[in-house]
Amino acid sequence: MAATKATKDDVARLAALSRIAIKEEDLERFASEFDAILAYVGKLEELTLPTGGERTVSVVRNVLRKDEAARVGGEYTDAVVAQFPQKSGNSLSVKQIISHD
Repeated sequence: MAATKATKDDVARLAALSRIAIKEEDLERFASEFDAILAYVGKLEELTLPTGGERTVSVVRNVLRKDEAARVGGEYTDAVVAQFPQKSGNSLSVKQIISHD
């Protein structure tokens, strides 16, 4: 597989999708680091894995608890709502941290 070089535009687009602010002067450095990471991961294509042979399958068993309610619904609601500064009934008001700009 031919290696494709990451460009400054690729890094800027990825940063925008990730909502990360990157300075213009850092784009070239991040592009080269991105290429180095992809080249390292590309080494996996060079692996020769054994084929054939008998596969060992372990016995599957449930190691979790029984699927039942651990406590009564709403058991702690009153205590939590009483401690919250902004509320409307049993609904809690919190500061908005995500915007859709």
